[in-house]
Amino acid sequence: MPTLARFLLPGLCLAAFSLARAAVVRVEIAERSAVDATGYEQIAGRLHFEIDPAHPRNRIIADVDLAPTNAAGRVAFSSDFRILKPKGVGQGNGAAWVEIPNRGGKSGLSPFMIKHGFTVMQVGWEFDVPAQAGKLRIAVPAARGKDGHPVRGVVCATFTTDKPQQQVTLNDLTDYPPVDLNGPDSRLIIRDATPYAAGKEVPRKQWRLESGKLIMEGGTQPGKTYELSYLSENPPVAGLGLAAIRDAVAWLKQDPGSLAPVRHAYAFGSSQCGRLLREFVYLGFNTDDGDRLAFDGIIAHIAGAGRLDFNRRWSTPRSLAEFKTASYPFTDSAVEDPVTRLKEGLQENPRVTQRPKLFYINTASEYWGAGRAGGLSHTSPDGKRDVALPDNVRAYFFAGTQHGPAAFPPKPHANDALLPNPVNSGQAVMALRMALHRWVAEGALPPPSVYPKLSDGTLVPVAQLRFPALPGVPSPRSIKPGPRFLNPHLPQGAGAGTELPFLVPQVDADGNDLGGIRLPDVSVPLATCTGWMFRPASTGGTGELVFLRGCWIPFAKTSGQREQAGDPRPALAERYPNKEAYLARVNEALQQLVKQGFLLGEDLDACRKVAGSRWDWVMSRK
Repeated sequence: MPTLARFLLPGLCLAAFSLARAAVVRVEIAERSAVDATGYEQIAGRLHFEIDPAHPRNRIIADVDLAPTNAAGRVAFSSDFRILKPKGVGQGNGAAWVEIPNRGGKSGLSPFMIKHGFTVMQVGWEFDVPAQAGKLRIAVPAARGKDGHPVRGVVCATFTTDKPQQQVTLNDLTDYPPVDLNGPDSRLIIRDATPYAAGKEVPRKQWRLESGKLIMEGGTQPGKTYELSYLSENPPVAGLGLAAIRDAVAWLKQDPGSLAPVRHAYAFGSSQCGRLLREFVYLGFNTDDGDRLAFDGIIAHIAGAGRLDFNRRWSTPRSLAEFKTASYPFTDSAVEDPVTRLKEGLQENPRVTQRPKLFYINTASEYWGAGRAGGLSHTSPDGKRDVALPDNVRAYFFAGTQHGPAAFPPKPHANDALLPNPVNSGQAVMALRMALHRWVAEGALPPPSVYPKLSDGTLVPVAQLRFPALPGVPSPRSIKPGPRFLNPHLPQGAGAGTELPFLVPQVDADGNDLGGIRLPDVSVPLATCTGWMFRPASTGGTGELVFLRGCWIPFAKTSGQREQAGDPRPALAERYPNKEAYLARVNEALQQLVKQGFLLGEDLDACRKVAGSRWDWVMSRK
């Protein structure tokens, strides 16, 4: 990533603009910086917003009616922002990627963005990001009772440790100071399994809370799930972060005072931020204050069928939210829910009037664990039939990948753990970013959707999975589904607590996923690549999954080694005569991906180099 040559321009440390219509009412420029010799500059500062809490598009924000207002009757808040843009007039391509900050983190300026002339923007949306240098956050008011009294309620956080710990820092609850730690609402529950409510209470004398740290007598039990709760007050109006994203994009695209005017704006959000973007669409925030399309295109990356539990009182967006993501509706189209008889979709509900072009990109981990329930994003709520995607949506599944690729060479997180999965779809995702841009800006259709389906047997209930019996690897057919999470915007929480259908990609004889985009690591394999991994015995909780992690199980090198280990998968020597033959097949697979639009030609050399290093490492293992 290019480094920043920092300098402050005179008079721009605190620059203010009067913006007539937009909800951005003032812009502070704290710094302008040249970005090496890239031809780009960075502009950093703060956006100040005001919104009408009674406006129909804002009333969906939880507790907005309890937020303090100014003399004009508006709710005021502000966010950090950062823009990276080509310096010269006419040097950009007229489009911006709005990179949604994951827990306040900043995005780099990649060679891809520079080469194609994209502007990059980020805006803080998350109230619970620590106030630290280099973090992008939002400052929102706290809700107050109509009579002026503080709003109080119970907050909670869950955690699991891999080893005994005397102290656990509760980052999820940093913004919720306790009111009365000795009151009846202060409880600590311990559970054997993460997703379900059953558990037992830890006696109050065995734990205490000091300066945001939970201190336990005897320490925690590895692999167990703990839930701490207590009474707090003054909840931040968290959902204003959704308005900040919407109104920052309107300012960027539409306002005469925009610091980086563009014709098109696209959102990219990964994991937590991908779930946020699904919620953003569902709640109708892609229509701006002028009833115009905010984002022209959106990529919700590795979100599964989940959304972010964000727009509610006492939300904890920084949380990993292991089983608190998948709530009805799951699909974009309205499909009747057999549990509640409700019928709506992410894009088919009364709030949604402007529909962006949408890409959903998922790995195998979003189908397997932590309640992401990826299969429900394209099936009926009961998991019994496929649901067609709307014309403005594409879905792409990268077979044999985990939530984020492990480093290579892979290193187990515990001595008795399997190797983590290093299969990396990053370059293919960049190709899909270009495809989304061309779809919006040029009308060029992107690659057809590729994802597993019930109708062709590539998506199946977990009990029907044909995963081979591998030595030392537990069967994934034993994994249990999680429950539906609460939807606070529908009656009775839209069936919260109902067990989710558990649909996963079917596999081939090697245990590698079918029904998806198969990168060379999967189509010309050296290993079985999964989106799931069981917790090893040393960390406790065996039978439970490591959170959103997959494993990489290399093939034996020779038939003799394979037979000695009792491994049913053909050995490397039985698949490829030598390295050259392996690389020739890899090259064929890469060329096919370029032809299909899932890889850019400029990335071929780097991909071939990765394949060669994979071969050398596997062949060097004992």
